[in-house]
Amino acid sequence: MNTTTSNDNFSQAELDKFGALAQRWWDPEGPQKALHALNPARLGYVSDRVKLQGAAVLDVGCGAGLLSEALARNGAQVTALDLAPELIKVAKLHRLESGIDVDYRLQSAEALAGEMPGKFDAITCMEMLEHVPDPAAIVQACATMLKPGGRLFLSTLNRTPAAFALAIVGAEYIARVLPKGTHQYRDFIKPSELAAWLRAAGLQLEDVSGLMYEPWRNSARVVSRTDVNYLACAQKAARD
Repeated sequence: MNTTTSNDNFSQAELDKFGALAQRWWDPEGPQKALHALNPARLGYVSDRVKLQGAAVLDVGCGAGLLSEALARNGAQVTALDLAPELIKVAKLHRLESGIDVDYRLQSAEALAGEMPGKFDAITCMEMLEHVPDPAAIVQACATMLKPGGRLFLSTLNRTPAAFALAIVGAEYIARVLPKGTHQYRDFIKPSELAAWLRAAGLQLEDVSGLMYEPWRNSARVVSRTDVNYLACAQKAARD
């Protein structure tokens, strides 16, 4: 099914903002240039912790499919969700060009959790939590959809002065590697807050690592510093 539900855990303004970028999403020199640079580091973080070949993987908040296609290219069977119709349309068009099979759905994580509990070996939710009204509900839906022993991978921005300076002032207004208004500081998430949501969802936090974007090289790498961008990995308990 490729349908949305009445679930209201989204901001229409956020969907409109990212939907407006859809046509240039796959342009490595376009408005999502930074996302292209982050993608190899994100993929590496996941593939270091999950065997992707043959794995059932869900990409929540997939945009136009940058990470979704990368996961599928590495052997995963990928389902990908977004609520921006323009992004899903571009993702499906790019799938025709690339020949990489991804099951794109215009659907919320909460809705799919009702249909597919316990179905995925791994779930990715990258650069999305800071854009929804209730990020804890997304974490809970992802936990529901994981198989026992499955892993959830998240990335977001820490709510610190350094993140404000680099991710908003630096990236949006000085270097202009992101469109102005991409982020709102009040929506950034501290690792302690994310850890609490993971515990409430029955997941065990395994790792928190920094994700450093270097605009002068247009590349990114996983680091120990977590005060700006960071990645997290949590696991669902295996059955006894």
